[in-house]
Amino acid sequence: MGITQYRLAKSIGVPQRRIGQIISGDRAVTADTALRLSKFLGTSDGFWLGLQMDYDAAATKDKLAETLSKINPWHTQAA
Repeated sequence: MGITQYRLAKSIGVPQRRIGQIISGDRAVTADTALRLSKFLGTSDGFWLGLQMDYDAAATKDKLAETLSKINPWHTQAA
């Protein structure tokens, strides 16, 4: 991206630690951080929240893989 975590954090007014935690996957992107990133990087307000939602869904799908495999879709169940 061509910017350090320090510079990004300083530019959007958040602790550098927050940026590092987001990058390492140890912290979620909140609405607050998403709006700051969007303003600074010129993206839509929902862009960063959408990425977070996709990440959360994929992580949860992995955790629930065995459970989900046992659920039959409604349309395939006998009446």
